Amino acid sequence: MAEPLAESLAESSAGTQPIANDPVAGLIDIALPQPVSLWPQTWPLRIAIALLLAAAIVGLWRVIHRWRVNRYRREALAELSRIERAFDFNKAPAELVARLSVLVRRTALAAFPRETIAPLAGSAWLAFLDRSASGLQFSQGPGRLLANAPYQSTAPNGAELQSLADLVRRWIRGHHV
Repeated sequence: MAEPLAESLAESSAGTQPIANDPVAGLIDIALPQPVSLWPQTWPLRIAIALLLAAAIVGLWRVIHRWRVNRYRREALAELSRIERAFDFNKAPAELVARLSVLVRRTALAAFPRETIAPLAGSAWLAFLDRSASGLQFSQGPGRLLANAPYQSTAPNGAELQSLADLVRRWIRGHHV
């Protein structure tokens, strides 16, 4: 009788208890399902995802390309802002018109072929600016100052110079290449 008592004491001291005393010991773990894949299971959905990815890449490329192509516009607008800050529209009008004329010419040379732009002068230059801006603001509006101001005996006033600067800004932003 001492032996079974010694065996049960030995089992309890070893950390194992008989099954009758532990109700959880006989339970079996639940079988967990396989993890769900995030990759679509059907081919049409895979093709749709591939097409959306390709469209996103093409769209991003077009945005980057347009940003690079329009770099000359951003630089010309920055130069126009520097010119406007540096000059008072009522003082030194001839120099202001000359700077605006050079800015328009440099911008046109950056956007259009040199062979087309370089020989243009006077009314042909203003007609080209009108065609590229889809209007008549250069040949019949304030843009005439670009061709006529160096040859006029009276200097243009501040309002004319401001309208010329605004026209140059609109042309830089919206001319068609």
